[in-house]
Amino acid sequence: MDDDAAVPAAARLIRDFVNTFEPQVDDETLTSPDRLRDWFVERRLVPAGVHLGPLDLDAAVAVREGLRAVLLGHAGHRADPAALDRLNHALAGMPVAPRFTDDGHRLVAVGGTPLDQAVAGLVDAVRRCGEDGSWRRLKVCARDTCRWAYYDASRNQARRWCSMAGCGNFVKMKRAYAVRTGRAPS
Repeated sequence: MDDDAAVPAAARLIRDFVNTFEPQVDDETLTSPDRLRDWFVERRLVPAGVHLGPLDLDAAVAVREGLRAVLLGHAGHRADPAALDRLNHALAGMPVAPRFTDDGHRLVAVGGTPLDQAVAGLVDAVRRCGEDGSWRRLKVCARDTCRWAYYDASRNQARRWCSMAGCGNFVKMKRAYAVRTGRAPS
């Protein structure tokens, strides 16, 4: 697990959103529109009491899995083009615009739906990550069964696994076994 004190708030938001689904154990946090709403409310992306429907949940999952594909690219792997297409399609229907204040700017939803507002908050977090240099440090685990998002705080930004003790050790042991037995790792 990342040391949250070292992870900028915007990067933590993106990482945590991607990690609402844990592929390795098939654990989905966003199981209903109400669970999605609650997740957004807890992070102050929408006000309490808003209504989200099944189509909102589908769009949010498309955004999440598209972001996972982008972070896979940050880790040096080929991103799933279909996930990127779904991400871009979902974002095309939720345009954002800059909103300037006396102390800076942020991206806000052009549309008025709660999902537009929440996704604008996520897109603004991506913008902030780009500005502070943390965007390329957000990655997903290189272990194909894991794909957990993490923040790479290493000096050379070459970290490959969500955890060296877990996934990193598994992959290295698998490679060592393949070398010892003369079998190619699967």
